Amino acid sequence: MYTLHIGNKNYSSWSLRPWLLVKALGIPFEEVLHRFGMEEDWAEYRKLNASGLVPCLFDGDLVVWDSLAIIEYLAEKHEGVWPADSQARAWARSASAEMHSGFAELRSKCTMTCGQRVELHEVTPALSRDIARIDALWQEGLSRFGGPFLAGPEFSAVDAFYAPVVFRFQTFGISVSPQATAYVERMLAHPAMVAWYEDALQETFRDEPHEAELNALGRITADFRQ
Repeated sequence: MYTLHIGNKNYSSWSLRPWLLVKALGIPFEEVLHRFGMEEDWAEYRKLNASGLVPCLFDGDLVVWDSLAIIEYLAEKHEGVWPADSQARAWARSASAEMHSGFAELRSKCTMTCGQRVELHEVTPALSRDIARIDALWQEGLSRFGGPFLAGPEFSAVDAFYAPVVFRFQTFGISVSPQATAYVERMLAHPAMVAWYEDALQETFRDEPHEAELNALGRITADFRQ
């Protein structure tokens, strides 16, 4: 059985991606959670994974780190990670790679915190461009491949890659097109997303750098965490 090392579910967008994929596809795995800011925990973890970053997948003695590498490794061993149709698969891989390497303004101005609701102090032009690009990308995938997921009828890796954006749009009240809004609602209702969100709300640990960053970005209007 795989072992997947992740960070706090409230904060860790990178951890969400492979966790959500294996959960949605029914791939058995064991979860090990590391709390941000707990240096003793991370010192032990670095003995297992030299990068010291999450997520990280262990398959026996084999170590696979970085969310994209993990998903590609899983795709070699399990069906359904990427769409079966070649055109949908190429689009899904391209869209996932764009998410993996891009949207820096969204990442910095809308940090992930599943259990809170925030009114931003400012929506910068760069943030507006990131939001518009994601909206257009989602509309393209949904229209081209027929939905209800981004690359067709089945949940796949590209949906896992954009899952943190779904939570960010909820947290920060980001408005998008009706088609993209409907996709956000479908994703939030997905059983694997619900499971992650419920776990995030139960976390009592608070990472002060994340909390301070959020307070600098906007006004917290609600906090549903324990």
